[in-house]
Amino acid sequence: MDDDGGRLTRWENRSEIPLFLMSLLYLGAYAAHVLTPGLPSAWHAVLLGLMGFAWAVFLVDYLHRLRLAGRRFGPRYVRDHLLDTVVLLLPLLRPLRVVHLYEVLQRRREEPRLSLYGRVIAYAGMTAVLIGFSGALAVYQQERYAPGATIRTFGDATWWTCETLTTVGYGDVTPVTPLGRVIAAFLMVMGLALLGAVTGSFSSWLYQVFAREGELPPGR
Repeated sequence: MDDDGGRLTRWENRSEIPLFLMSLLYLGAYAAHVLTPGLPSAWHAVLLGLMGFAWAVFLVDYLHRLRLAGRRFGPRYVRDHLLDTVVLLLPLLRPLRVVHLYEVLQRRREEPRLSLYGRVIAYAGMTAVLIGFSGALAVYQQERYAPGATIRTFGDATWWTCETLTTVGYGDVTPVTPLGRVIAAFLMVMGLALLGAVTGSFSSWLYQVFAREGELPPGR
């Protein structure tokens, strides 16, 4: 009989690609729901139904992984599977599990296609695009009809998201609703984390290049 770890690995190998496609379906349905308010109510009901179906699939996957892991749900499990828990509560972030998809696709290869630094920069770039797009949608939905709002169009929301993720913060457009400001705080934290990851990886790569060329002593 296979152990729990083997069954969990096989489940991940089978489910990661369908779940990633399901996450794109959720994101696409949410984007259509937010960006096309003039659609008939029946179409919006269909979009919401697709979002609900995708989230139900995510929930089933989360519970099945919990069962295969042979553990009880609690603070320790949440800590050890923080990303899985976060994307269940915030399904717009589900595409961030693309790093797990990459691992699944590379398990049959002895070496990954990209170096560690390339993977960090590529993942950070994809994360910035996904979080930026999702954040722009979410803040636009919250702000567009709020009294005194400066974010009235999706273009405003996209511009504000770029300012926030890059930690520039011109202040020409800012969220005024409580939930919009919560989204802003999250994007600020993510922007700092992404910039730190990319800068650190790039600096380490440059150091190793210079060390190989004899301009610096090799790192320890």
